[in-house]
Amino acid sequence: MKPSILSALLLCASLSAACAAQAQVSGDIVELPLVSGWYEGKVVRYVTTDVSDKKAAADMGANYVPRLANAISQQRQPGQPSAVERIYSFANFKQGGVLPSSPGPLGAGNQDLNYSPLWQVHKVTWLAGKQPHVLKSEEEVLAAEEAGQVSIEKTNIIVNCPVVFTTQSGALPNMRMHLANQDPEP
Repeated sequence: MKPSILSALLLCASLSAACAAQAQVSGDIVELPLVSGWYEGKVVRYVTTDVSDKKAAADMGANYVPRLANAISQQRQPGQPSAVERIYSFANFKQGGVLPSSPGPLGAGNQDLNYSPLWQVHKVTWLAGKQPHVLKSEEEVLAAEEAGQVSIEKTNIIVNCPVVFTTQSGALPNMRMHLANQDPEP
């Protein structure tokens, strides 16, 4: 075989391998566990990828990222915008977290300027003698606190939990979701 033909064949083989590798990268699929929660009485699903507290990161199967704690600004004045939002997590009752904001609609068209995927955990505990039940909105959580049913403890734990599904908008564009439990209630 002539050297120029051999070179051409090698070049074609290299280009084919590069194209196949590129196709494989663009078609890769990653499965992440979805966490179900609530926003304004409707189901949302999010992924937890990063947590500022080592034990919480281990419990959630997420990256331990201590620098996330720097997202809590000690200098911020009331009413001043922040990149961190609240999430209500329940300590002694099994239910999904409650979010005070959610992208709407999901994707580049989001209009909720209050939404952030960085959440400061507020631990909700049902008080002794009170009947726990599912709370589905920030208003319900705050009303339960005001009624003396729950206590809310603001923690220094920051989590990165982007919302990827809402019952209003469906899934994040270009996302495929497979739910093992088709029940929409978290």
